[in-house]
Amino acid sequence: MNPDCPAPKLRWDIFCRVIDNFGDLGVAWRLACNLAGRGQVVRLWADDTSPLAWMAPQGAPGVEVRAWTAPIDMTGITPGDVLIETFGCDIDAEFIAAYANQISHSGQPCVWINLEYLSAEAYAARCHGLPSPVMSGPGRGLTKHFYYPGFTADTGGLLREPELMARQAEFDRDAWLARQGVPWKGERLVSLFCYEPDGLGDLLDTLANDAQPTRILVTHGRASVAVRAEVLKKDRRQPRWNGLNSLSFFYLPQLSQMDFDHLLWASDVNFVRGEDSLARALWAGRPFVWQIYPQHDAAHAHKLAAFLDWLRAPDSLRAFHQQWNGLSLSAATPGDAPFAPADWQVCATRAKARLLQQGDLTSQLLSFSAKIH
Repeated sequence: MNPDCPAPKLRWDIFCRVIDNFGDLGVAWRLACNLAGRGQVVRLWADDTSPLAWMAPQGAPGVEVRAWTAPIDMTGITPGDVLIETFGCDIDAEFIAAYANQISHSGQPCVWINLEYLSAEAYAARCHGLPSPVMSGPGRGLTKHFYYPGFTADTGGLLREPELMARQAEFDRDAWLARQGVPWKGERLVSLFCYEPDGLGDLLDTLANDAQPTRILVTHGRASVAVRAEVLKKDRRQPRWNGLNSLSFFYLPQLSQMDFDHLLWASDVNFVRGEDSLARALWAGRPFVWQIYPQHDAAHAHKLAAFLDWLRAPDSLRAFHQQWNGLSLSAATPGDAPFAPADWQVCATRAKARLLQQGDLTSQLLSFSAKIH
């Protein structure tokens, strides 16, 4: 959107179901804050708002958080101008009925958008912005539009706050680590935000046998549980597996979204999972490895391959991703995939530069909504 032509001030209803691991809510909250920061009025509906207590403890001006109950409580509620359905979460029939009735009586246009999952696959660009007439239910006769985030100019872009790069440039690594209580003495820092990756044991062995000391900054939750279990298993099987004492750990508390950014900026290599943290790793511009959410039909393998193609990942980074995600097709032995952050840095720097040349998701979404409205 042209900054000289500000977006019209609209009322937005964003709906989100917290499926697992809080990534969906993380995206919805960032979007709500981005919109409110640009003068929009935002109401965020979530079926579990409790994670916001640590994810965004300060809240955000212009964002109202509402519990998404079943059935939804419509008492005193007038639907907004724009409905955002994150990741196909299906807004309740009573809310859609109220929205349809409002449109019918006011003559306002229908701006109902399905914010889809992030993907580098070709279908994202092909389907981005397409209309989808609603054929049944209380929304019959209305039209949804598909909105696909993405990595290329023909998609909806990635979430990025206008001040993000300036905030990153002013970041004080030493001060932030000290506030977290990390006893850093110049060793390599690796952040670990993961599920239970197949390659975790191999990574620990690789770093334990590296002459360069490494401290892993382990995030709260599943990553912490997985690391503690793996370390316990190694200690039982081979008590001197970390005999050089090259590898140490620091277990972090739950981090707010802002401090998660700081973690990525403070670390030399970032291991991330899901979609929200992938975008933040790209903006960090540091070497990173992505654990993609596994799917039963192995669709995640194609999704990962498409992303690595867009990333223009070097062979070492591709091999490491395959092993980390349990997708190696060869008879590779543990540790065959090289841990080569020096080679990965150029790739990360160039990817960030390409993304900065494109419009961010919120700016594009405002333009898209204004055209429909």
